[in-house]
Amino acid sequence: MNQLPKLMGNDSIPIYVQLSDHIKKEIIQRELVEHSKLPSVRKLAEMLGISTTPVEWAYQQLIAEGYVYSQPRRGYRVRPITDRYSEIQMPVRTEQKDMQIYENHHHERKIERNAIRPTKVIEFDFHMSRNDFSLFPFGKWHQYANRIWREEAEELLFYGDPQGEWGLRCEIASYLGQFRGVNCSPEQVVLGAEQHLLMCLLVQTLTHKNGLQTIGVENPGYRLLPGTFRNYGYQVVTISLDDEGLDISELDRVGVKIISVSPSHQFPLGMTMPIARRLALLEWAERTGAYIIEDDYDGEFRYHGRPIPSMQGLREGSRVIYMGGFSQVLAPALCVHYMVLPKELMGSFREMYKTILFEQSASRLHQRTLEMFMHEGELGKHIRKMRNVYKRKHDLIVQAIRQYIGEKVEIIGQNAGFHLVLRIASTQTAAELVAAALSAGIQISSTEYLWTDGSEPADGKREFIIGFAGIEAERIGPGIAALAKAWRDLYAL
Repeated sequence: MNQLPKLMGNDSIPIYVQLSDHIKKEIIQRELVEHSKLPSVRKLAEMLGISTTPVEWAYQQLIAEGYVYSQPRRGYRVRPITDRYSEIQMPVRTEQKDMQIYENHHHERKIERNAIRPTKVIEFDFHMSRNDFSLFPFGKWHQYANRIWREEAEELLFYGDPQGEWGLRCEIASYLGQFRGVNCSPEQVVLGAEQHLLMCLLVQTLTHKNGLQTIGVENPGYRLLPGTFRNYGYQVVTISLDDEGLDISELDRVGVKIISVSPSHQFPLGMTMPIARRLALLEWAERTGAYIIEDDYDGEFRYHGRPIPSMQGLREGSRVIYMGGFSQVLAPALCVHYMVLPKELMGSFREMYKTILFEQSASRLHQRTLEMFMHEGELGKHIRKMRNVYKRKHDLIVQAIRQYIGEKVEIIGQNAGFHLVLRIASTQTAAELVAAALSAGIQISSTEYLWTDGSEPADGKREFIIGFAGIEAERIGPGIAALAKAWRDLYAL
């Protein structure tokens, strides 16, 4: 060792880390040549005036990283040096730098400069799927979570059932039967932290059973499903929509064996598939041996009339894979989603599991808390309360659009869900209209990214998604007024 390190006696950087970094630097800079001998543990400890423990730890770290080797009766020696050692970037470990790194990361976390979905500072947030959290039952949720931790903490820290907690699956099966007309048992329910994870498990289950096949998707529609299936090698075929939803007359022509639909409230256009077409789609699946993926992302929220029952429950043993979750009902941060598989797919699901041995992805604490929340009847109370809140906001935004924009726009997808679609005839592009809104502090979205393969509405009109659930009721009118003014001033709407 050519030069002894200057060790800092503070708790921010352990002594053994300072020592190992110093030796690595000398090796990288070729101040210690290959096979040269390092001082013994005891000797280096005496030279530095420290105990032997940090020296031993430093040498073991250097051995683990491949800078040093040890041989009986030959001591610790430097490994042969390669020409690429000079490319290694050594960290600068100082208390001041560590604090600066923390502060930089803390600042970046607040402003999210490079986030996939950057945070925007906006005045009127008409985000398409934002919830109203002002009435979230924090007290009850906190009470149940504390109880679960108190009674089951040690057990919950280990892996749970890969298919999801049994108790929650029982509650979900009961809830779906009561609120959505779904006919299923807990054995058919699969839980996951996120829709994409469940979609990946579904793709692999279907592939395990029948191999790669062609899937049909609504156009426009939710991008997650076609994107996931396409990435697993499936051919994706778009199916057009009419005023009653998916045009099932196209199915036999394109020869798909899987079809994805959102029949209770089509995303993003919001139409409801009538019962005759639902039954015809179920008959098509039986006749062709195909599967239907029913996305029921916000089926609980219908504001004029009763919620539309699921398609899955219309026939016993239907070939429907039902997808849902608690992001809209409670909050996305809970990360609890579910799918209900037909009984005939459960064997393939379990065989697929054996080839992967995946683990449970949704938090066991959240699952058990949600189970208790549902069992005590709190979820039903919350849904009824929020349905009234969202109904009021829905009616306010429809009224505001008619008042401030009037006949210049067509309102699509009323009476359900978290958003409306505005259809506008304009010579400006959708991107220009979104930018005009954003410049006025208004968050809206175009439907363009939801059309597959670059297609667009046949009439050439622009379509925009206006969410109403997350914005405060008193800001809806001023927000729509500001939107009308931004479009009128800039583009003579």
